[in-house]
Amino acid sequence: MEKSFDIELVNQNEYLVRWASEGQSGESLVHTNPEFLAEAGLGGFDEQLVVEETTTYLAEHQPVIDFPQTVDLEEIAAAYPEYTEQMKVRLDAKRGL
Repeated sequence: MEKSFDIELVNQNEYLVRWASEGQSGESLVHTNPEFLAEAGLGGFDEQLVVEETTTYLAEHQPVIDFPQTVDLEEIAAAYPEYTEQMKVRLDAKRGL
């Protein structure tokens, strides 16, 4: 099940995520909130990298065809209690590269 994501900054704190998987494609608008990122301990990371890792994380938990049109990081954190801790681990690992 191959997936690819194209992420583009479209406005301050808004990223358009285009995805393709199994012959289907779509897009979602991901909103980042600097206050939430700071509270979650993710404020020191590049926002686009947070969006990239969040998209990958979400794809591990649901089919990309089911991605909502609009995604707020706070909603992901509410739906997946381990989200913020997982993001810290993943982003720290990328930072170490």
